[in-house]
Amino acid sequence: MNLDNEHLAPNRYFDRNFNINAVKILPGEYFATSENTMIVTVLGSCVSACLRDPVSKISGMNHFLLPVNTNEQDFISESARYGVYAMEILINHMLKLGAVRSRIEAKIFGGANVLKGFKVNSVGEQNAAFVQEYLEAEQIRVIATDLLGQFPRKLYQFPATGEVKVRKLKSLHNTTILDRESEYKIKIRQTTQTGGDVDLF
Repeated sequence: MNLDNEHLAPNRYFDRNFNINAVKILPGEYFATSENTMIVTVLGSCVSACLRDPVSKISGMNHFLLPVNTNEQDFISESARYGVYAMEILINHMLKLGAVRSRIEAKIFGGANVLKGFKVNSVGEQNAAFVQEYLEAEQIRVIATDLLGQFPRKLYQFPATGEVKVRKLKSLHNTTILDRESEYKIKIRQTTQTGGDVDLF
């Protein structure tokens, strides 16, 4: 597996609002960097782990959704493998850049129940539970969380400081986010959105 070809999210741009070079990651992607490049994503039911080695300041973010199968045993075996891969591919690239695994800290986000009234076998809850259990098992310290709820989130990760800004999105069409996340093929478009307050983590 060629890590060099798997960490580079293709959507790079200069963010005039924050006055910084930025990378936007889509569902199924991740990005790791040793540079001061802001990492941005939008989450519905998906989860993102924002990881950082505070000494080297090497940081990264992933964006993944566990495949859901109606057979519980299949979910445990197949989905868990997928989630582990999504986490390990990010961690491994950070290590390649010079991070030390024992120093890595995590901030985790997402897992919203974006379909109102859909309470049984919530995809968001399964994703949130997985990322928490994975980090605990790997002894990676979680220093901030913003999981579950009903609204999608837009994340801004700043590798230089370790800060993550979170904006709750209250005007994005929920079905659009679900389609994008579950199919991993529709590019998230930048739109003017009326968001909630920005939370800092």
